[in-house]
Amino acid sequence: MVIGLDVGSTTIKCVVLDEDNRIVFSQYERHLSQIASQSARLLEHIRTNVLHGQSAKLMISGSAGMGMADRCSLPFIQEVYATRIAARKLTPQADVIIELGGEDAKILFLSHGMEVRMNGSCAGGTGAFIDQMASLLQISADEMDREAARAEKV
Repeated sequence: MVIGLDVGSTTIKCVVLDEDNRIVFSQYERHLSQIASQSARLLEHIRTNVLHGQSAKLMISGSAGMGMADRCSLPFIQEVYATRIAARKLTPQADVIIELGGEDAKILFLSHGMEVRMNGSCAGGTGAFIDQMASLLQISADEMDREAARAEKV
């Protein structure tokens, strides 16, 4: 089993894969600046309810995950690199990846090597901005995602 824990500026994302790389658990939640306690609670939940005594490899990514990984002597993987690995494996024909974080937005161009661009100091278009827009529309971010998936024009 493999646990991927992405600890960003506003949220914790976690996925657990089995030996066949199938998702057996995933969670997305705001950490409300309680990074250590929320991460510990989530990992304890996984240990008790998902792993059932099995061992697992843990990888940490994200802007807040770097410090946590360092303090706990755990492996850290840079999120852009992790995204590239996942895209190659899951969607090898992908040419561009857009990654929206809580405080920044990145675009990865995959053709002819890899080029990464990132927004400056403006948080427009980031996760925090998306949350605010969903709130104004009185829908959840998940509902906004489903609506965007059904859109015919971008």
